[in-house]
Amino acid sequence: MSVSDEDEVLKAESEEEDEEKEKEISGQEDKLESCPLTQDMMAKSLSLLCRTGNGLSHAYVRLDLKSKGLTDLALISSFIHLRYLDISSNHLSDFSPLAGLTQLLWVKGDGNLLQRFEGQPFGQLTYLQWLSFANNRLFDVKGIGGPALETLNLTGNGIQTMQGLEYHNLTNLVTLELRGNCLETTDAIYLPNLRHLYLAQNNLKRLEGLEKLENLNTLHLRDNQLETLDGLSPNMKSLQYLNVRGNLISSMRALRNLVSVGQTLKALVLLENPLAKTDDYRMYVISHLPQLERLDKDPITAEEKSAAQEKEFEDEFAEDQEDN
Repeated sequence: MSVSDEDEVLKAESEEEDEEKEKEISGQEDKLESCPLTQDMMAKSLSLLCRTGNGLSHAYVRLDLKSKGLTDLALISSFIHLRYLDISSNHLSDFSPLAGLTQLLWVKGDGNLLQRFEGQPFGQLTYLQWLSFANNRLFDVKGIGGPALETLNLTGNGIQTMQGLEYHNLTNLVTLELRGNCLETTDAIYLPNLRHLYLAQNNLKRLEGLEKLENLNTLHLRDNQLETLDGLSPNMKSLQYLNVRGNLISSMRALRNLVSVGQTLKALVLLENPLAKTDDYRMYVISHLPQLERLDKDPITAEEKSAAQEKEFEDEFAEDQEDN
């Protein structure tokens, strides 16, 4: 069997697995007792009286429907002045009734049954700035968008790939939360204005495509499976905080790529890696990253910087030469 044939087989198997998962989820939804949104629920859940967009009248703009057992949001479509919506901890999978709520700024949909963004209305909400769908049933990010969206939280889903991310529809995104998913690579996270990226508790083995994140300030990679830091790039000229705690980094040479971001990096966390248990580890890192202010949560003192400058270290690339 050729490599291309193997790839096709793997792709087909992956698609079959996704179909099985969707059937399983669909079966679970069929068992749910129908619980549509009612006028009585709306009356009890509305708050924050404000002027409407045209300034000619007043309307309630906040709606809290958390933990109502909802399976259907159809009634909400007529409440066009809503700006803040909490529909978390329900049994919702169809959010099309939100399409007409063009004034929405903030939506929390954590703990629902959303499987995919394709076919959902969020990209049409031109003022939406904050969106959270943590702990849903997402497998990918295709179809997500929002011209004004600044914060997107997708923590605790089953996202396996960022392929299909339409960066041109997320040009204002500043913060992306992807903790607790199933990503093995950072490839395809191309968001030119992104400043904060949280990827803890995935299955990351590779850092790829990060050279495109020139405005990234915070990169959180705790509890993954990284053995190296290959993929950090000098193009990441805004990076100040890097957390790789609880990975598999074991050799000094794995740190070589830190030098590429060393001119801006202020805080670094390497705890719970095999490397952090080696002799002179702290001195070694400080000597190679003179701009660093904190290492493993502890401030770097002037005395440590002075001692690190005076200390002589073996060539960090000696292992490479030995391997060759």
